[in-house]
Amino acid sequence: MFSLLPMPFSISSPLFAAFSLVVVLALPARADNLRGWGYLVDRLVLDGEARAEVERIFTDPRMPPFDKLEFAPERRPEPTSLYRGFLKPASMAQARACWNRHLSEFQRAQRDTGVPGALLAALLHVESRCGANTGNHRILYRVARLAMAPAPENFRWNLARWLDGSATSPSRLHEQLTGRARYLEETFYPEVRATLELARRWRVDPHELRGSSGGAIGWPQFLPSSVLQFGRDGNGDGFVDLTNSADAILSAAEYLRAYGWRPDLERPQRRQVLWNYNRSFAYVDTLLTLQSRLESGSEFRGTQQRIATAKRATRNGKRLGKNPRAQHTRK
Repeated sequence: MFSLLPMPFSISSPLFAAFSLVVVLALPARADNLRGWGYLVDRLVLDGEARAEVERIFTDPRMPPFDKLEFAPERRPEPTSLYRGFLKPASMAQARACWNRHLSEFQRAQRDTGVPGALLAALLHVESRCGANTGNHRILYRVARLAMAPAPENFRWNLARWLDGSATSPSRLHEQLTGRARYLEETFYPEVRATLELARRWRVDPHELRGSSGGAIGWPQFLPSSVLQFGRDGNGDGFVDLTNSADAILSAAEYLRAYGWRPDLERPQRRQVLWNYNRSFAYVDTLLTLQSRLESGSEFRGTQQRIATAKRATRNGKRLGKNPRAQHTRK
């Protein structure tokens, strides 16, 4: 959890894109005494982190040594079959149970952001089975190893591995691997910095932050930078905790609203907003199908009636000069 205090610095910089692979490869090598993490440690120090603190973190016995990270020349798209299980009857029953169990919180998020509660229920079901499967991996290690993709020794090892028996020309393969390594670093290096910032905000050891094998946190499976940017206090206790249902639901809704969700969007625009959450249209279409099935059930009809009743009560309260939500005002 972290207190709702202003962030002391931005993890992203206007100069971030200027760090090309060529510049970063020029960083001094410190692999032996830092157990393979020298490339990343030097990059963090270059961006303002205290060397003594970063070296302490990356030489901690809980941080596995960095050996190698395998990566392919191109990103492979997720297969549609990966999400088929979410539409089976047993999975639908779990999604409906999530919807019913946290109905008031889904309603509130829908009123506050315009994002349908049924869509949020679908998203949280797919991401973590409504909080049942958030992961227990050390987040710092998971994001740090991905940020090490372009480290010189790792890059050379991957290049040699792919050149062996490849029909692709060496120059083309080098170009593809360079682009892929740069993508991984530009995606996950900010998550390393965000993880360190989360640890400072929450006043916890960075090695004790836990999540998925991909470094994602809580019910909505936010990467650390998304926790900092979109995390919201849904239960009014002054903290953001994505293992709390109210906070998780409102945070997921805020993410979608920030990326352009509006109640009047047509399906192509809805798909595009959801694509920003997970860049897989197989994932996107699974969420929209789950939403549709939840909304076609009796649970949704009852919810819509309750939302309409709440809106009428609000209008009536305004006519009488009262504030029916006064007791529920968030901090």
